[in-house]
Amino acid sequence: MRAQQDAVPGGAAVAGSAAVAGSAAAGALSGAAGRRLAGERLRQAILAGDMAPGQRLVEEELAGMLAVTRASLRAALFDLTAEGLVERIPNRGARVRAITIDEAVAITECRMVLEGLCAAKAAERVTEPQAGRLRQLGADLERSVADGDPLKYSALNHELHRLVREISGQTVAAALLERLNGQLVRHQFQLSLRPGRSQASLPEHLAIISAIAGRRPAEAEEATRRHLCSVIAALRDTQEEVR
Repeated sequence: MRAQQDAVPGGAAVAGSAAVAGSAAAGALSGAAGRRLAGERLRQAILAGDMAPGQRLVEEELAGMLAVTRASLRAALFDLTAEGLVERIPNRGARVRAITIDEAVAITECRMVLEGLCAAKAAERVTEPQAGRLRQLGADLERSVADGDPLKYSALNHELHRLVREISGQTVAAALLERLNGQLVRHQFQLSLRPGRSQASLPEHLAIISAIAGRRPAEAEEATRRHLCSVIAALRDTQEEVR
């Protein structure tokens, strides 16, 4: 993980002079706008892995880096706490929340229901151009596995799940999934780098694509559930490895 001075994308180094911090405070964004900006930037940094689990979030430093007031920064931290990305420790401030394997499994069980619903809805609503996009993603996934490129595979995996949510039109489920997925970023990244994981999940993803593109809702939901059962099994394997 990068050092904290690099933690917020586009932010200046924390170790600047007091004069720099003072000038940032003078033009600091406040109110709802400041809260929104701070929340968006911190969320991006956490989801990108630029902030490590357990990393302290020092209000004064972050407010200066983001050019928002401390009140706006504090409100943004409360928002991120509600999303499960940050935790507040009594008398010690806030830090990036670490998600245990057991929590990751529980979250994935919830994803199973919601993503299964989205897959079924997507199979009911999919247009031919959308089906073509899904099939192209399938071909790209196969190519990334053949090329031995797990990072590319991981990016395509995220795009596939995002596209299924978009096609489904199930905005409530999609919003819930975005919040749940935000808590799993680190575990998802680690799984993507496990030897053999891409090869194991490829046929699962292709089955989801085939069912949605073929407009078979029940099959699409079942294929999605099977895939996430496989994710849970892989998470539990990593738990066993560290014991």
